[in-house]
Amino acid sequence: MVDNEYPREGSILVNPLRRADYRPPPAPSPRWFHQRLPGYAVTPLVEMPALAASLDLERVFVKDEASRLGLPAFKMLGASWAIYRALSERLGIASTDWATIDDLKLLASPARPLTLAAATDGNHGRAVARMARLLGFGGRIWVPSNTVPARIAAIEGEGATVHVCSGGYDDAVAASAEAADAHTLVISDTSWPGYHTVPAWVIEGYETILQEIDNQLGQLPDAVIVPIGVGALAAAVARHYRQSAPGPALIGVEPIDAACMMESVRAGKPIQLAHEQKSIMAGLNCGTPSPLAWPTVSACFDMFVTVSDDEDIGAMRLFNRNGIFAGESGAASLAGLITVARADAAFRETLAHSKIVLLSTEGITDPEFYARHIDPASH
Repeated sequence: MVDNEYPREGSILVNPLRRADYRPPPAPSPRWFHQRLPGYAVTPLVEMPALAASLDLERVFVKDEASRLGLPAFKMLGASWAIYRALSERLGIASTDWATIDDLKLLASPARPLTLAAATDGNHGRAVARMARLLGFGGRIWVPSNTVPARIAAIEGEGATVHVCSGGYDDAVAASAEAADAHTLVISDTSWPGYHTVPAWVIEGYETILQEIDNQLGQLPDAVIVPIGVGALAAAVARHYRQSAPGPALIGVEPIDAACMMESVRAGKPIQLAHEQKSIMAGLNCGTPSPLAWPTVSACFDMFVTVSDDEDIGAMRLFNRNGIFAGESGAASLAGLITVARADAAFRETLAHSKIVLLSTEGITDPEFYARHIDPASH
């Protein structure tokens, strides 16, 4: 645990643990699977020339995950793939056995009664609940005490039961882990001792985003900026782009009071934050890095940056003015880019003639907050 004293302003940390020789194992491609799910479409890669010019950068692109497989976030990619892999192992389902979600539902019927369970700040849990509904399973989702009503209602709207924990995200994870039994399959995007296989499948599922980006750009980007919660998406990004040297610069962004990855890197080992995580960036409000993601992220990322809630709201407004409707966690990548570009002259010089990709990981998941703070008439 680290103490309760943490910086009240954002900071930048050049990764002292970065290993240029580190090559993570390559990820399998799950895109064929996602293409069989209802509503699959390649999400937009939007160029923002005015933003790039304002920061003295050449080209900035945003991978906009505001709508992915019918949900307002990228999380369905990891949750659906992990659930499919788990069912395949349990029931012996092969890729050639099915072509549509209805086919898969029929093949999965021998697993019933089965409940899919997860802990979440909103998006991952809703994705697990959506897959449970599509496959005819039950759903049980644990959320932190400060989860906003809109996100709880969205999960319940998928037919799942929501349990509100008395603490934060780490407490929700612990509660969901205790629910595992013969008829309850826990689908977590973070790991703990003895539980690594399912989170590894979640990480694999995010490979689809990165393949889409490469196809849309036609070449590798020069830098990728990623919001970090427990580190699952960051680990997927690292696995994809660190197969050969040098690869793009990788920059992780966290809320100031939920910088579990940055503080772990600073400490040289995974640590748990002692203070409560209360940022508006709900999907990033994590106090402990995933042990599974930690080795890859700590060895592969070049820089970590923290941003304040006010900076994040500013990024949401800037996105809004450019036609991108990002939620609080989704806008963190833009807030991070602005912070680094304004503070680090070497970064600007290095990437002045580069293609920078921001991952905007969610759309509007708290409509009331968005209307109150991001309404164009208010700024």
